[in-house]
Amino acid sequence: MTFCLGIKTKNGIVGLSDTRITTGNETTSSKKVYTVNREKHTFFIMTSGLRSVRDKAITYFSEVIERSDESFTKLYHAVNEFGNQVKEVAKEDKLYLEEAGLSFNLFSIIGGQLQGDAEPKLYLLYPQGNWIEIRRGTPFVIIGNSGFGNPVLRRSLTYENTLDYALKCAFLAFDATRISANDVDFPIDTVILENDTYHTIEQRFEQKELEHISTFWNERLKNAINELPAEILKKAFEGNLSSVSSE
Repeated sequence: MTFCLGIKTKNGIVGLSDTRITTGNETTSSKKVYTVNREKHTFFIMTSGLRSVRDKAITYFSEVIERSDESFTKLYHAVNEFGNQVKEVAKEDKLYLEEAGLSFNLFSIIGGQLQGDAEPKLYLLYPQGNWIEIRRGTPFVIIGNSGFGNPVLRRSLTYENTLDYALKCAFLAFDATRISANDVDFPIDTVILENDTYHTIEQRFEQKELEHISTFWNERLKNAINELPAEILKKAFEGNLSSVSSE
C-alpha cells in the first residue's frame, strides 16, 4: 500500500508521499514522485498502485514530455496525456495482470501550474484515465491508505491555510497512517509549489529528522485527553451495581 497526499490552498500546493514498497514479505523504499520543472511550467505526479504499471506509464509519459512538452499550456493538458499513457499500459498489460490475479489499479495525484493556468491546479487521475479537480470545498486528496489520515485533515485543514500549516497537517496525516499501517513508512518526500513561482520544491525527510514532532504530538494528544471537559461522561460509571442482567 501507499500514502500519497495532495493539498490545495489559496497559497499553493503541498504534496507528501511515503516511499515504502511491499512485495510479498519483502519491503523496500522507492520514490513515488515524478517532477517536471521548466520555465513557467512545473508539475508533479504521485502514484499509488502496482509499481510495474507506474514505472511503465511514467516512462512512456517522459518520452512524450521530451518530444512535445511545450504543447502543454495548461495542467489539464498534461493530465490528459498522462491518462492516455495509463490507458496505453492498460491495453498492453491489464489482461495479463488480471490472469495473474493482480488488479490494474494505478491512481495518481497531479499538481502544478503551467503558463496558461491562473493558479496552481490539483487533480486526481483514476486508472481508467478520467480525472477530477481538487477544489476549495474539500482541498485535499489521499491515494493508497487513506482511512487513518482523513480525520486529521478533516478536523484541521481549510483552503485558507498557509502552506506551512498545510505541510504540518500533511505530516500528521502521514504519521497517523504510519502508526496504524505496516505498509506505510519513512522516508517521506515532500513537494511545495507556491502560487506563480512555477517551481516545485522537492525534499526528502528521514524518520530521525521528524521523530521529535511525532513524540511532541503524541504527548499533546495524551494531555488533551486528560484535560477534556468531560465531566458528563462520569455518568457512565453510575448505576445500580446490585442489578444483574439476564438473557
